[in-house]
Formats: sequence, structure tokens, C-alpha cells
Amino acid sequence: MLATNETIVAIATAVVPQQGSVGIVRLSGTTALEIARYIFHSPGLQRWESHRILYGYIRHPKTQKLIDEALLLIMLSPRSYTREDVVEFHCHGGIMAVQQVLQLCLEAGAKLAQPGEFTLRAFLNGRLDLTQAESINDLVGAKSPQAAQAALMGLQGKLRSLIVQLRADCLDILAEIEARIDFEEDLPPLDIKDITAKIRQLLAQVSEILATANRGELLRSGLKVAIVGRPNVGKSSLLNAWSKCDRAIVTDLPGTTRDVVESQLVVGGIPVQVLDTAGIRETSDKVEKIGVERSLSSAQSADLVLLTIDASVGWTESDADIYTSVQHRPVILVVNKIDLVDNKPQLPGNMTHIVTAAAQNIGIEALEQAILTTIQAGVVKSADMDLAINQRQAAALTKAKISLQQVIEAIDTTLPLDFWTIDLRGAIQALGEVTGEEVTESVLDRIFSRFCIGK
Repeated sequence: MLATNETIVAIATAVVPQQGSVGIVRLSGTTALEIARYIFHSPGLQRWESHRILYGYIRHPKTQKLIDEALLLIMLSPRSYTREDVVEFHCHGGIMAVQQVLQLCLEAGAKLAQPGEFTLRAFLNGRLDLTQAESINDLVGAKSPQAAQAALMGLQGKLRSLIVQLRADCLDILAEIEARIDFEEDLPPLDIKDITAKIRQLLAQVSEILATANRGELLRSGLKVAIVGRPNVGKSSLLNAWSKCDRAIVTDLPGTTRDVVESQLVVGGIPVQVLDTAGIRETSDKVEKIGVERSLSSAQSADLVLLTIDASVGWTESDADIYTSVQHRPVILVVNKIDLVDNKPQLPGNMTHIVTAAAQNIGIEALEQAILTTIQAGVVKSADMDLAINQRQAAALTKAKISLQQVIEAIDTTLPLDFWTIDLRGAIQALGEVTGEEVTESVLDRIFSRFCIGK
């Protein structure tokens, strides 16, 4: 055994049979370089120095069997991702090469990394704070350019710098109040008006950051949109025009779509899962009936419903019945086949609606704009669109907000200074939870368990 359990190893790239030209095996720990020397042979006079790439061969140290022709990347502490010695074997892609190299590292004494353990070590070693660590996971899982940009801003420390400054301001106020408690006779009276103004300013800043929580959730998980309506109103044509491909079969026959068809789109930077559902009507066909039931189920679980009607038929009792079944969700009325009529049919006056001619690719931009308007009506839009906090951060910031509000209440009700400090400490602790300065081991386990192995 050449290594101890202090060194971890994992495959750091996706492993797909016959796909991918390069596969990376990553080691981090005190004996990472030692293991690399044990299994990697670099011909010639190549120098084993930090931040160099070596060319060579990976061999079984006992049998000398050739495993792969590879590159070795060396990053010595502290100039590495984890601030430990890190080496990476850049092997041929696929399954066999990286699996065999991984096995050699394990036999040499490394232990298999847990999900997110490389990033956890980066956090524990002070390389990243908790907001930056979470941003790495968000960047890996980003479903749109805007989601990637928000994650990148978090990785660059945008949220961290805001929270650190807020926490420092709270500590300054706390120090000023506690000084009056301990040395009341030696210091001038506390400027209560100034203290209150500072706390209100902090409260406003916390509220502004909290306003990005809904947007952050949208960027991460996306929006589920269900297209519903009677048979043959053009739901599948609408999906095909919107997705710019033939995702759904389109015919003149009612009931063509028997099941839910999905498509993944991006609207205004927000990932959107679009569900084209079977036409909703009374039917004796068992298969179609199952499709109708699934359509209603999809509509019930959707974040937004596009209720589609046929402009040449107009608003019918069946459309009204469908609307009644989905009206508890946000609904946009899509008046399709507008190219077949001279005038728009009479519609219910209380519904947001747009007109389309999906078969002619008309009205798609208006549809997307209506979706964005509906989203913004339910999401507090922050002026800082590069910031998007997650649920954990929002929970901690909510605690900080409540604590600051309680400080103001204590001041307004002229409670003793000791009561002010209790709530101020609560705000300081909550802000520390955001960045990881105040965090428990169980919270860390929960956060990093969501990461992929190798990151």
C-alpha cells in the first residue's frame, strides 16, 4: 500500500460506451503524486513539476501490462482545486481505460471519492465558500445560458461578497451596541436614529437578495408548461412550430395524440418543459380515454397551462369545461388557426390570450412573450439579474430578515440593549450559514450529496 485514505480518486468525466474522446481520472490528497509515479511512465526527460502536462503510459505496476497511452496533469498544493496535491490522468474515452486506471489507483491505496468530495475539500481548505461550492453544482447542471451565467457569477463570488459585507456591517453595529453595555459611562450616548437607519438599510439589502429566490428556482428546475384543449385545435402543430421540429404527429383527424409528448425549450433564459397532451373530450375508446386522463393530470401538475382553442370554431362549452378544470393554475388562452378566420372570435374577458396560426408559424414570439409576462407577474424581479439564490440560501436569509425586523421592533418598543444584541447575533449567524461560516456537518452532507462523483 503506497497511499492512505487521505487520498481520494474518482472518474471526473461522464463515461458513455463508444462516446467521448477523453476520460479523466482525478486524484486528490497527500499521496496523489506518489500514486501517479507508481502507475505512470513518462519517457524522456519530462519534469514532474506543478502545472505541467506529461505524456506517457499507464502500466500495471506489478505485471507491467499496458493499460493506456495518456496525459498526466500535475497540480500541487496549494495551487489546485482542492488546495491539496491533485493529479489527473487524461485517458482515452469510453469505459475500459478509465475503469482500469481507477482500479489501479484504488489498489495503490486511494479511496473512492464520495459525491462532491473534491468540492467539499475545496470548501474545508478555504479554497471556496459555500455559495461558490453550490454554484459549481449549478453550473454543471445549468439548462440554459442564463442559468450558467448566474452560476458563474456565484462562482466568481458575487453572492459571497454581498453576504460578507452584510455580516460585517451587522458585526459593526453589534460591537457598537455592546460597547455601550460594557462601557456606558465612558462613551457618548448611542445614536438610536443612526442605528435604526443602518438596520433598515441592511433589511432592505437582504430583502433585495431574497427577491431572486423564485428566479433562481426557475433557472435551476425550469418551468413545466402543458398545452391542453379539445381534439384537433392544433396543439401538436403549436408544439412543432414552437420547438422548430416535428415532435408530434399532426393530422386532420381528432384524437391523433394519444399520450403526452414532451419537448425541452428555453424561453427568455428559462428552461421550459413543454407537454403536448391528448385532446380532452368524452370518449369510449379505452386508449384515448387513458390519454385524456393523462392530459388532465399533466395540466394539474403544470406551472402554466396553454389552453388552446380553434379560432374557426370559437369558444365552446367544452372549452369552458376544460378551463374550469385547470383554472387553479396560471392559464394563457391560445387562439389558434387565426389564419382561417377574418375576425377573432368572442372570448371570455378575464383571460390573458394570444392569437396564433401554428401551421404557418405565426404568433410564436407573442406566445413566448406572454409566458415571460405571466412568469414575471408571479416572480419578484430583481434588478440584479446575475444573482439567483437557491432554497437553502433563501431559508438562511429569511432567518436573517426576521432577526433584523425583530431588532427594529426591540428598538421601537424601547427594550433594553441586551434584547437588540440577541436578534443581531441571530442575523449574523444566519448570514454565516449562507457562506458556510456557520454550518453544521449534517448540512454539508446534504449539500454535497447532490453533487456528482468526481466533482
